[in-house]
Amino acid sequence: ARSRTVGELLAPTSPFDKKCGRENWTVAFAPDGSYLAWSQGHRIVKLVPWAQCLNNFLLHGAKNGANAAGARLPRHSGDSGHKSKPCEHVIDCGDIVWSLAFGSSVPEKQSRCVNIEWHRFKFGQDQLLLATGLNNGRIKIWDVYTGKLLLNLMDHTEVVRDLTFAPDGSLILVSASRDKTLRVWDLKDDGNMMKVLRGHPNWVYGCAFSPDSSILCSVGASKAVFLWDMDKYSMLRKLEGHHNDVVACEFSPDGALLATASYDTRVCVWDPHTGVILREFGHLFPAPTPIFAGGANDRWVRSVCFSHDGLHVASLADDKMVRFWRIDEEYPVQVAPLNNGLCCTFSTDGSVLAAGTQDGSVYFWATPSQVSSLQHLCRMAIRRVMPTSQVKNLPIPCKVLEFLCYQI
Repeated sequence: ARSRTVGELLAPTSPFDKKCGRENWTVAFAPDGSYLAWSQGHRIVKLVPWAQCLNNFLLHGAKNGANAAGARLPRHSGDSGHKSKPCEHVIDCGDIVWSLAFGSSVPEKQSRCVNIEWHRFKFGQDQLLLATGLNNGRIKIWDVYTGKLLLNLMDHTEVVRDLTFAPDGSLILVSASRDKTLRVWDLKDDGNMMKVLRGHPNWVYGCAFSPDSSILCSVGASKAVFLWDMDKYSMLRKLEGHHNDVVACEFSPDGALLATASYDTRVCVWDPHTGVILREFGHLFPAPTPIFAGGANDRWVRSVCFSHDGLHVASLADDKMVRFWRIDEEYPVQVAPLNNGLCCTFSTDGSVLAAGTQDGSVYFWATPSQVSSLQHLCRMAIRRVMPTSQVKNLPIPCKVLEFLCYQI
């Protein structure tokens, strides 16, 4: 089946624009669904209220929605921005933007640095931050509601390829860089760098937190997937199974599964607690043998993401296709055409998939809609609080055990 197009947001271009530097490497939705952010290329990040953006798509149609959104969304002026009235912002980051991440604060989560009592910033519960990773190795932190620059983090020596906030509201930020390191920052401690995670032999492409913030996954220019214990800041294990560079990763909403995308033309779905591959979604048939796994560069998988229902995975590949997969089926349930795609992510409620392209634009599709079974909802509720090792110790029938471990 073909996915239904919802709309598109086109980056402004002029005859003198250089094509290099226009790439949209990242698209992000705010945790509360209030904002959409994407890198338009040439140092510019666009922040738009997501609800108004959707309304413009509905009013003006998918093809004209982008132009209408650009013309009709209210632009912010002055310092009176507030959460109840989200406004559009255009942010000049000063260098090419490679990564974006939204972070929101929970006051109960204190800074991990207990020796410092005075802080420059006091982040309240209504605070919403945007982190931007730049070509020069810097990370700039912005206030989403005012568009003001708050922090400038400068420890990386190469491109900051990916950013991820801990989902627990602690404002712990992890950055992945081409300098072969991951760095852990505490924004509640005024952006203090807490730890450097080393182990990747080459560039680090991506990183993702588990839903409970206890595990970090990182992937890069090697065939291994790295898992880190974020309480001890130590490596848990390496997952071996890909045959080429691994470029993207994301945990399922219950933390029981981990999806990784690779240039070996596959998406692998792992049990991160045991290191076992549970599913493989191939983008080339027949699949390339390991010795030629890097040769099919027109099928390289660029991005992968999990839907909030825990049942669907979206992937974006160089064969000009976006695919929607069910985790229990071998073939895509829906597809959509997309030229020169680089990244994709689901909206906060999972109803829309956004994908960024090399010309700085964003395209949107309606995601497969399906009512989750009661069994699956119960499985997700259990797996949110129990790792695989604990599930296997439950006194339950084998079939139920296999279901809870996503083996059937």
